[in-house]
Amino acid sequence: MLRVVIVDDEPLARRALRRLLKPHAGVSVVGEADTVVAACALVTRERPELMLLDIELGQGDGFDLLAALTPSPLVVFVTAHPHYAVEAFKVRAVDYLLKPIAQERFDEALGRVRALVARQETPEVPALELRTPARTVLAAPTDLCAIRAEGDFCHVLLANQPPLMILRSLSQFETQLPNPPFLRLDRSILINRDRLRRIDARTRDDVHLSFQGLSEPVQIGRTAAARLREAMAGER
Repeated sequence: MLRVVIVDDEPLARRALRRLLKPHAGVSVVGEADTVVAACALVTRERPELMLLDIELGQGDGFDLLAALTPSPLVVFVTAHPHYAVEAFKVRAVDYLLKPIAQERFDEALGRVRALVARQETPEVPALELRTPARTVLAAPTDLCAIRAEGDFCHVLLANQPPLMILRSLSQFETQLPNPPFLRLDRSILINRDRLRRIDARTRDDVHLSFQGLSEPVQIGRTAAARLREAMAGER
């Protein structure tokens, strides 16, 4: 749910912004304010992701409000005054909308906000340092297709790269990688669901998985296949 506050000293303008927000699912207006002081208290209390902010607010302006907020939510300025645009983008506004606002233009700004919020909510997974006696490879998690345990080592299968044999347990890899998309199927194999492209069940004990970026399929057994089917059923 995208939590939004509206800050404008004109009731009709606040009502117009609510109408522009109405077609959008997953949006909640958690409050309105018409002064810098009231808006500061509202944002501090509600912690919204987005503030729709007018610039001229009677006593004070939108820039005074942003200076008082640490941190501030994402901001889309909504104003009748075009000459503040440069200053608005200096304070990293997502967008600058001039009244009256067309629905299409508002939708475009909200789309930018949603993309930024999604990026903030997605944790960045650092590159994995994969060391062998001969070399060290820094691999992005998205390049991993599957990891198979072989004794004290793990056979790491990377997309469009030679496989690596790494002295590390499968459990150590499991704690480093996000779930989803990484899924441990049994004691010996961990796969990247985002790269899985095909499942060929030859028998109950002989199932082959094809991954994007691998020329040869990966074989798994009955227990791993059952776990994979269970996980895929839960995603539907």
